[in-house]
Amino acid sequence: MKANPTALPGVLILEPQVFGDSRGFFFESFNQKVFVEITGANFNFVQDGHSKSGKGVLRGLHYQIQQTQGKIVRVTRGSVFDVAVDIRKSSANFGKWVGVELSEENRRQLWIPPGFAHGFAVTSESADVLYKMTENYAPQHERCILWNDPAIGIRWPVQGLEVQLSAKDQQGVPLALATTFD
Repeated sequence: MKANPTALPGVLILEPQVFGDSRGFFFESFNQKVFVEITGANFNFVQDGHSKSGKGVLRGLHYQIQQTQGKIVRVTRGSVFDVAVDIRKSSANFGKWVGVELSEENRRQLWIPPGFAHGFAVTSESADVLYKMTENYAPQHERCILWNDPAIGIRWPVQGLEVQLSAKDQQGVPLALATTFD
């Protein structure tokens, strides 16, 4: 596996080594020792999640104010536009974002460290998204930033789609009103 930097320091695209032939393929999707070696991030992963969503579904921008989560995100079926937003007030990149296509074809994974909000838009007919998290989900600490906050300016690939949001995501607040990290 190799780690490729993005425009946001700390957020990395992880690309596994894939072994394939006429029968199919195999790749190691996670190895703690390799993860620490290539990222320098030494976290214990405590929870895995799996979501299935249809085209036009947009989830996020989510984060937790306590039990802050680092996440490795990957797609096992379909494709998504996956986004991380730096919400650390002390960061020179506060309010900046990076977006990456994750798909079953490219097998990329995105490492999003604690201190970032996360979201994605489904760009295929449906998508299965897997998350590996450094902290357990804590709904009492979860917060949501408005997905289309003009102050952040994410260029979501949703033109011509009816964006589908959960009730929780419809209540997202602009970054200027969000509880963020120091």
